[in-house]
Amino acid sequence: MLTRLWRSTFGIVVLVALAFSAATLAIGAVAYEVTHEALEEQLDHRVAVETRALMAEVREGGLAGVADAIRLREDARNEASLDYLLVDRAGRPIAATITPLAPVKPGYQEHFGFRRGNNTGVGQALATPLSGGMLVVIADRRDLAAIDRTLASLFATALASMLALGIGAAVLVGWLTRRRLSRIDTTAQAIIAGDLTQRVPRDGSDSEFDRLAATLNRMLDRMAALMDNLRQVSTDVAHDLRTPLTRLCNQLDRAATGDLGAIEAARRQADDLLEIFAALLRIAEVEGLAERRTLTPLDLSGLLEEMAETYRPDFEASGHRLRTDIVPGLHIEGDRRLLAQALSNLLENTLRHTPAGTTATMSARSTRGGIEVTLEDDGPGVSPVDAKRLFQRFARAEASRTNAGHGLGLALVRAVAVGHSGDAVLSESQDGFGVTLRLPRHPLA
Repeated sequence: MLTRLWRSTFGIVVLVALAFSAATLAIGAVAYEVTHEALEEQLDHRVAVETRALMAEVREGGLAGVADAIRLREDARNEASLDYLLVDRAGRPIAATITPLAPVKPGYQEHFGFRRGNNTGVGQALATPLSGGMLVVIADRRDLAAIDRTLASLFATALASMLALGIGAAVLVGWLTRRRLSRIDTTAQAIIAGDLTQRVPRDGSDSEFDRLAATLNRMLDRMAALMDNLRQVSTDVAHDLRTPLTRLCNQLDRAATGDLGAIEAARRQADDLLEIFAALLRIAEVEGLAERRTLTPLDLSGLLEEMAETYRPDFEASGHRLRTDIVPGLHIEGDRRLLAQALSNLLENTLRHTPAGTTATMSARSTRGGIEVTLEDDGPGVSPVDAKRLFQRFARAEASRTNAGHGLGLALVRAVAVGHSGDAVLSESQDGFGVTLRLPRHPLA
């Protein structure tokens, strides 16, 4: 039963309430005992002080002087007055305000029974032997008993209140928890049923449940994006591979008729298809974040300068120009091989899709949000219609249809950027064409 309680919010709150109640009970018991003992000590002190005062009467007037003092105190009696008993050697009363219910013994007696008129009571008494008798001073414990009852009542009320509040809190917290979890459960059930558009409702409170809902929604967004990518890949493969497969079949048909040149053409078509599938597999691996485990501190400025130096001879040979504007000392956590592949794709696109005489500029700078790497050119650019879909798989600008390529280069560039917790966007260049990689800065940079 206890194990089951610990497994529910209601049970945990109930157990916490019980623990607080036990602590309240323990504190109450200690406080009661300490208070009770302090009050008893006060009564003992009061009795001792009064006994010393009456002993002074013994030295001055003997038993008769003590008896006169007791009578004077009886005449001035009030609710807070002490009681007295003065007896001779035979135990006969000389002066008394009470009648003892038991034989008197010398010393302190914590529970001294007595009768006053028709009423009985219990007091704390100090019996002091005298020459010729015994003096007993009694403090009624009635007020002490009343205080004890008041303390017991207060602690019982506090304990009952603690239990009531604990159970009430358990019911409230359990209800609120079940209510919030039911929303998550409802969303999960809808997603299981196939509705991937459902999201966990948030209340904007930034509470634990609200942050959990935000995390789950980000997870669902990621799952939806992956599913969309899967559907897009399926559609793109079915649509865009139809033409090269048809060409391959035609080449094989020609080869079957004895056309030896068709065999070489078919081989080129097969290599082209293998290249497409390899690129698709690479994009899928990067988008699946399989490469994140290899992210290490990287000198991005050095990598950019190295890539520019590697491609500058190709740019000059084709009649292009490549300039750089790279801020030194830029560092990120990344995969050098993947970033080099993304930069290579951008540089190859510039060489392949811009005419001779085009100038490209590779720049890198630090921003408030991280690091931006941009490759821009002053070539013909693309139309607004083409720009909206260039990062999709197999997407190609209309002007590039006659050039070699499969429309997968920019898709891989964006996949690499997203795999580094960044993004890839078209730059806001007024002329030509440009792509900007937005990457997070290294935490220690």
